[in-house]
Order: sequence, then structure tokens, then C-alpha cells
Amino acid sequence: MKLQFRCLPGWKGRIPEPRPATGSLPAWLKAMPRSAISGIADGEVRTVKQCPPFVDAMGAGVLFPLIADLHVKDGVFEWDSGLPAHPLARLTRSPIGVHLPEQLTGFPGADPDSFAVKFTNPWTLQMPEGWSMLFSHPHNRPELPFRTLTGLVDAFPAGFVHFPALWTDPAFEGVVPAGTPVAQGVLVRREAVAISCGEMDDAELAASLDLQDALDADPGVYRKRFRMGTTGD
Repeated sequence: MKLQFRCLPGWKGRIPEPRPATGSLPAWLKAMPRSAISGIADGEVRTVKQCPPFVDAMGAGVLFPLIADLHVKDGVFEWDSGLPAHPLARLTRSPIGVHLPEQLTGFPGADPDSFAVKFTNPWTLQMPEGWSMLFSHPHNRPELPFRTLTGLVDAFPAGFVHFPALWTDPAFEGVVPAGTPVAQGVLVRREAVAISCGEMDDAELAASLDLQDALDADPGVYRKRFRMGTTGD
């Protein structure tokens, strides 16, 4: 499956590009041990590094990067993208814009003392026919000083999709470097979902118990039998 991204003339090579999330797992995950000693369990337990759904979520879809270093000090944001102005385009050269707090009135976590930003995405996106993209905060990345809001966008090939976010760490000071993921996009289909809930029959219960026994005996059963792709270590 192919995604096509386009930026303004003169910007290619000057801004970080969207990249497959599968090859961009964070350093802290790579450094995480596969097991740790638990005082509660009185023994060794596996960490989430050995949980395929946790890791696969982080490697799903596409990461959209911050387009320039963002310097934060005393509540002031500064940047210098160095991007050339285009005589026709209206797209800002700033990596962020501002949302008024009133725009999030009633949203949990937002209050008059908090603030929201909008991360600039300078890339248009051509999706395969029939697909939409679900944009969200980079998966399992609570260390980032912001929280990107979730949005679902249908085919919008000539438009720019930007990413609103709550700035969740008002005490943060330092540099959020260019290339930091500010949103993660996963292709989905907008299809009605039919749901059926019921009790297991004897065959379904037996299959579930067999699978539980297999998982207890071999932690890699899910990965070997059911996992559809790979995201690396």
C-alpha cells in the first residue's frame, strides 16, 4: 500500500518527512529490559517490551514530525524554521500555531490556565481509494510534553491536515527537536461495524482454554500464530 506526500516547492529536503512508524521506535523502548524483578509477584516478570500489541501499536502507520526545533523557556516558544516563503501558498512556516482555550471549552483536561497548540503539517496526503486516516497522539508516548488530539480524516489530497494538541507540561523548558513525532496516522476504513455478543459454546470455550494453556507455556504463541506483521525490536 502506497501513500503519497507532497510539500510546497522549495521545501523538500528542508523539513523532516513523514516516516513509517515501524522503523522509528523510541530509544527508551529499545533500552527497556525484557523482564524485571517484581516484589509483588516475588519473581521475574515480562515487561511491555514483550507485549506484541503494545509494540505493534507503536509501530503502526506513519509518524508525522515536528518541522523545526521548538525552544521553550518561561512559557515562551521560539523557533526558526528557515523555510522560504512561497509567493502563492498560504501555509505558515511556523512549526506551531495557537488554539484559544475557549476552543476547548468543556474538554476534559482543558481549563482557562491551560493552552493548546496546533502542530503544522506541511505535507498533503494522497490515500488509497476507500481509506481514511485516523490521526492521534504518537502511541504509548506519555513522555512528550503535549497530548495530540485524535481526529479521523477522509481523502483530502490537496489539503493540509494539522494537529491540535494540549500542552500538558507547563513546567517544560528545553528544546523539542525537529523530527519529534507529533502525530501518528493509521489507515482505516469507514465501514459500519456489526456487533454480536453472546456466551461461548463448548467448542469456543475449549479453543479458548487451549490457547490460554499455550500462552502460559510459550510467551511467543501470539506472535507466531496470529501476528500479521513485524515492527522490529
